[in-house]
Amino acid sequence: MNTSQYIFDVKHLQKSFLGKVAVYDFSLAAKPGEIIGFLGPNGSGKTTTIRMLCGLLQPDKGEGECLGFNVLTESHLIRGKVGYMTQKFSLYDYLTIKENLNFVAHAFKVKNPAKEINEIADRLKLGKRLNQITGTLSGGWKQKLALAASLVHQPKLLLLDEPTAGVDPAARHEFWETINDLAAGGITALVSTHYMDEAERCHRLIYLAYGHIITAGSIKEIIQNANLNTWVVSGKNINELAKKLSRLDGIDQIVSFGYNLHISGSNRPKLLSSLRPYFIDANYQWQGVDSTLEDVFINLIADVQEKRFD
Repeated sequence: MNTSQYIFDVKHLQKSFLGKVAVYDFSLAAKPGEIIGFLGPNGSGKTTTIRMLCGLLQPDKGEGECLGFNVLTESHLIRGKVGYMTQKFSLYDYLTIKENLNFVAHAFKVKNPAKEINEIADRLKLGKRLNQITGTLSGGWKQKLALAASLVHQPKLLLLDEPTAGVDPAARHEFWETINDLAAGGITALVSTHYMDEAERCHRLIYLAYGHIITAGSIKEIIQNANLNTWVVSGKNINELAKKLSRLDGIDQIVSFGYNLHISGSNRPKLLSSLRPYFIDANYQWQGVDSTLEDVFINLIADVQEKRFD
């Protein structure tokens, strides 16, 4: 086993299916207790990358280790050491919560399954429901069960593939409180999500598109590197204003947020030159603001879709 400071450290991973590359030149290292967010449109390579890290897919190229095992030659040894929560609920609806957890515990050869099941059930507030049939659970409770199943063998790395899709805001909040608690205890989590509020809970973010890393870093670093200037405007006939502004130079994007428009551009002088005549119009109220993570990602999506990759 490797005594590296990293839970995983991979470089230049690549994976193809039927001759089409799904992930290009992926490199990433994670330390104990980090929460790393994976973002990007559907089909961007997030799930493929997660499956390479957990040993379910062997990379075609690259190098590195996960939990001390070589990702190319020892992928079969990685599988039993990570906690993997899939996009789709994959436990048995006709079994009770306890039976499902017992099945998973035995699959991972947990030495004292009863003890581990009771401890994780108490931690996730499943203790009073252990004898409930899984198929009768709501989406939020199924999510808790899936997380419990991914933790029953005490992994040091959690790989969570859109774990909160389809659950209500309260359940999502509670889920993330649990993830933060686990990270504080030293567990590393790699989480794919489409929700900006969840992305903001992560220590670092990776944005993937068409199998490429488009940007990576902390929220502060990503926003700074985007060099995006943003103004917020409200007022009368805001939709008509958006149509007029969309034809002007220096305006990269216009996004509606309720009764406001967020207007952004990377070239500040050109952006201000186009907006200045409207600043003196009494029908509108303008305010220069710091670009948000959502502003930046909307801009990234538009930029990537325009350029694409060969």
